[in-house]
Amino acid sequence: MAELEPGTSEHARVRAALIEVNVPLVRYAAARFRGRSEPMEDVIQVGTIGLINAIDRFDSTRGVQFPTYALPTILGEIKRYFRDNVRTMHVPRRLQELWVQVSGAMEELTVAHGRTPRIPEIAARLRIPEEDVRDCLDAGRAYNAASLEAAQESEGGLALLDRLGYEDAALTDVEHRDMVRHLLVQLPERERRIIMLRFFGNLTQSQISSELGMSQMHVSRLLARIFARLRSSNAWES
Repeated sequence: MAELEPGTSEHARVRAALIEVNVPLVRYAAARFRGRSEPMEDVIQVGTIGLINAIDRFDSTRGVQFPTYALPTILGEIKRYFRDNVRTMHVPRRLQELWVQVSGAMEELTVAHGRTPRIPEIAARLRIPEEDVRDCLDAGRAYNAASLEAAQESEGGLALLDRLGYEDAALTDVEHRDMVRHLLVQLPERERRIIMLRFFGNLTQSQISSELGMSQMHVSRLLARIFARLRSSNAWES
């Protein structure tokens, strides 16, 4: 895209294609904010703005892979949206920034222990006082309030109260997705695209084979080779 003249139809076509192929990255980033009261489609729309900004500002001559550059930009746009538009009360900036660390630690500890982490565990993970964790958790509840009895259209009319204790069927995929995210930038372009389609686009091997114009058996062999390569890498062990 950098070689094309801005404003031309070809430049617009390539730009639109780049946006479309990277939407799974936006959905991956938006999934981190699934537990909040904002509709997920709104969060994805905000994240797409961050993606477009990343595409327009990306400099391929710096030797940085695009997903590595784009993900912080997308997350930053979403976090700015929640910080500026979604809170029902003012929260000190220090707690807003700390909330990002606490929520990340909670995700990691939930995956590691298979349950919601306790305050002392979060504090130990981040090496901060337990009181700071408590203050931060209180601040995290300062988003738009939703009634427990309010019907959720996306959940077939069930109220939040009816969904307490709901078990997310995709929880087992969290650890795998986190590993893929860190290792994605190490892969060649074709292998990275296959991983993006499989784990971020949720496509089956049959759908990937149709998308890339190769046999399903070839896709299966490539995935096996990719997994073997990732498992043998130093980054995987760390």
